[in-house]
Amino acid sequence: MFENFKVYETEFAGRPLVIETGKMAQLANGECLVRYGETVVHVAVTASPKPREGVDFFPLSVDFEEKLYSVGRIPGSFLKREGRPSDKAILTSRVIDRPIRPLFPKDMRNDVSVVCTVMSVDHDCSPEIAAMVGTSIALSISDIPWKGPISGVSVGYVDGQYVINPTSEQRKVSQMAVTVASTETRIAMIEAGANIVSDEVMYNGIMAGHEANQKIIAFIKGIQAEIGKEKFSYPSNEPDEEMLNAIKEFALEDVKLALDTDDKNVRDARLKPIYEKVHAKFDEIYPDQEAKIDECMYKTQKYIVRRWLLDEQKRVDGRKMDEMRPLAAEVSLLPRVHGSGMFTRGQTQVLTVATLGPVSDAQILDGIDEEETKRYIHQYNFPSYSVGETKPSRGPGRREIGHGALAERALVPVIPSVEEFPYAYRLVSEVLSSNGSTSQASICGSTLALMDAGVPIKAPVAGISCGLITEGDRWMTMVDIQGVEDFFGDMDFKVAGTHEGITAIQMDLKIDGLTPEIIKEALEKTHKARNYILDEIILKTIPAPREKLSKYAPKMFSTLIPIDKIREVIGSGGKIIQKICAECDVKVDVEEDGHVYVSGLDAENCQRALTIIDTIVNDPEPGAIYNGKVTRIMDFGAFVEIAPGKEGLVHISRLDVKRTEKVTDAVDVGDEVMVKVLEIDDKGRLNLSRRDALIEVEGLKPENEISDAPRRSFPRRDDHRHDDHRRSDRPRASNGFIANTNKPRGSKS
Repeated sequence: MFENFKVYETEFAGRPLVIETGKMAQLANGECLVRYGETVVHVAVTASPKPREGVDFFPLSVDFEEKLYSVGRIPGSFLKREGRPSDKAILTSRVIDRPIRPLFPKDMRNDVSVVCTVMSVDHDCSPEIAAMVGTSIALSISDIPWKGPISGVSVGYVDGQYVINPTSEQRKVSQMAVTVASTETRIAMIEAGANIVSDEVMYNGIMAGHEANQKIIAFIKGIQAEIGKEKFSYPSNEPDEEMLNAIKEFALEDVKLALDTDDKNVRDARLKPIYEKVHAKFDEIYPDQEAKIDECMYKTQKYIVRRWLLDEQKRVDGRKMDEMRPLAAEVSLLPRVHGSGMFTRGQTQVLTVATLGPVSDAQILDGIDEEETKRYIHQYNFPSYSVGETKPSRGPGRREIGHGALAERALVPVIPSVEEFPYAYRLVSEVLSSNGSTSQASICGSTLALMDAGVPIKAPVAGISCGLITEGDRWMTMVDIQGVEDFFGDMDFKVAGTHEGITAIQMDLKIDGLTPEIIKEALEKTHKARNYILDEIILKTIPAPREKLSKYAPKMFSTLIPIDKIREVIGSGGKIIQKICAECDVKVDVEEDGHVYVSGLDAENCQRALTIIDTIVNDPEPGAIYNGKVTRIMDFGAFVEIAPGKEGLVHISRLDVKRTEKVTDAVDVGDEVMVKVLEIDDKGRLNLSRRDALIEVEGLKPENEISDAPRRSFPRRDDHRHDDHRRSDRPRASNGFIANTNKPRGSKS
């Protein structure tokens, strides 16, 4: 039945890679099923038969579709089906898009769709890498014009050794996670996160990935040679040479004058009448070709900018190739937020706001990988006014999600561990003005906001971009590209890091790849630039994290309790923990490993909550003083609850500093009283004294010395209610009052 069915096998980083094609999705232009270990991804590529009208770009879409059945899970939504793609799926789609897009013909306007469906996941064999390889194969054997193949690998760094496509366990201890995509001769894409590694370690890792890609590229070329289809022809969107030369000659000098400024608004205002003049002259000469006339104007601007850079070493704003735009930084702009920082680079300006929360505020992830939560969240917003446009906001797009993830990846390595600083973080970068490199400005603004919030980060992080212009064998790089250089250039090489090393890289290309020499120079230039930003801007604005948190930030305390005591702290149906939260105005989170996190705006309330938890899981020590509540009154004394499930007797002789005839003369049910623990008897019952607490804490003097009369803490008759209340296997009750001991155990802020 499947006469075109083919199977191809090879080894990929020590695991079997099996490609099946010719059985599934036979109506697609190209398809394959990738089996990498037990990971299975199906890739289908299609192209529209006709170009899309009225567009001046190549309409490519890449979708990485996570199916929860691939990891044996049912979606948690009401509909029980996958909804919008997760952030991880969107980021993977972008990682696949970036290396394949430059290899399509620039003048093609046919819609092309790539759909990667994840059907089974073996966490030791990355579905993202399988999808990238599958995309390359499906495009290579299809009839869609494309100058591939490419291959992609993940590179880890474990115990000083580079690991290609690390396993799940290796990823947990790896010092970097770098995805490298390559063509046969060049490096086409880099996406990296790292734990502050040196430029040399990063460079060598990229080269190791490039070398590993060559085996898979040869494998794909063998498949393409055997079953690849002839590429279809398409109507070119390129204007003919006659039109291009005529418009360039007519507008060249005017466009030069318009571009020669560092102000985007001035440049746009100067270009508008030139466009109008060009259309007034050439619309009649070339009827119904307005889009091609605009394309000629784009090429004219590109020609000028690239000639200035390559031939005259001139940038549109007059800077040198290694010179940055004017920089500025501010902190504490917003009084009520937990931390804020604004970073300005030329006409690019980003304000980042930091919000601290309890660890339970960590984001829950519902995807196919092993990461279930994250406590550091970075979000990036790009409103239309930031580029002087007018359009409604419709939520974050793929670009916003990608830039937020890049900033998140850059800062995660310097965030203190949950043991050192038990908080969850949400940072939001608001782009106020955009003229290039907003993602890197958001990294700088986020460092400022974190330090302003008092987060003890390990080191400040800065981000900077490097551009590229190529022509044949000639090439040159420049630091801190602004919008026009990004628009007409060949590369946006973004690098973030500390003084010591790199934390994140993202490389966008418009050409088919980079040589090792270009990558090495880009790393050197960005390292020098980010050191300048750190020393001259960030650290001069705020030399160190604030010593104190904002008064509006929650105060966080933590302790560790025995796992077998968790049930007692939570209580039946959560009654005890809810009571603690209500009475102390705090939030309490108990982890499965026994870690307890208490957060609230008032540090004293947090400490009170910690003390009651400590009292629940540990027997009170004789001599400790507590604030408690009177729960019952007997003729012989009052029962006082010092913590949920911790009740003791204050004998009538110990109720006050003066002689007490009736218990109700001193206390009544519901009164809050201060008591001191005298002893714990052999049955685990507490003997308490209000008298001793008043003398010791408030300095009161007894009116008459109390004789050493029989100090019977409990009546001779059995008080069944009292005994039952103290059985160790009985669920604890809570009245929410907090111990006031001056020796809380196991807590830290």
